[in-house]
Amino acid sequence: MSTDDSPEEVDGEHEGVRERLEQEAERAAEGFDEGIVDLLSWVLDTETRARIYVYLRENPASTSEEVASGTGLYPSTVREALAELNEEHKVERRKRESDGAGNNPYEYTAMAPSELVGNVVGDVQDELNTVFNLDCHLGVGSEERSEPVTITVEDGESDVDGDADGGSEDTP
Repeated sequence: MSTDDSPEEVDGEHEGVRERLEQEAERAAEGFDEGIVDLLSWVLDTETRARIYVYLRENPASTSEEVASGTGLYPSTVREALAELNEEHKVERRKRESDGAGNNPYEYTAMAPSELVGNVVGDVQDELNTVFNLDCHLGVGSEERSEPVTITVEDGESDVDGDADGGSEDTP
């Protein structure tokens, strides 16, 4: 701070910098959220379902009305998507507990991302096996079936030896 700068000028300058940083942080978070929604749209089939999933991960035990309000989606769209996601076991549904009499709405919680990935891996694996054995299914070419495709997903945590499952190299 120079001798010519008043304390008000310095405080105003700091506020301007802080404001710009907050705006940039918001913009980066929105870009990150959109990237996550794009990826989840592929995993969950639609952007609507992806937005609902992200909302439920951030706000577990939410009602369909809360999800609709938080996502900006139509309540009927949210109810339909939640019913499908519940049927597919990607969200859990249970009655909200309350002490008073009256209607207890359902509340929803999304499954953990690791479980979601596990389900997707199984689906992709099944589809790849079908493609590899397409000639056999069509009765074209040899009747010999290809070995099944196996996709292994590790959580990234490993022990000191670098063995992800914590076992020794001798253990199958």
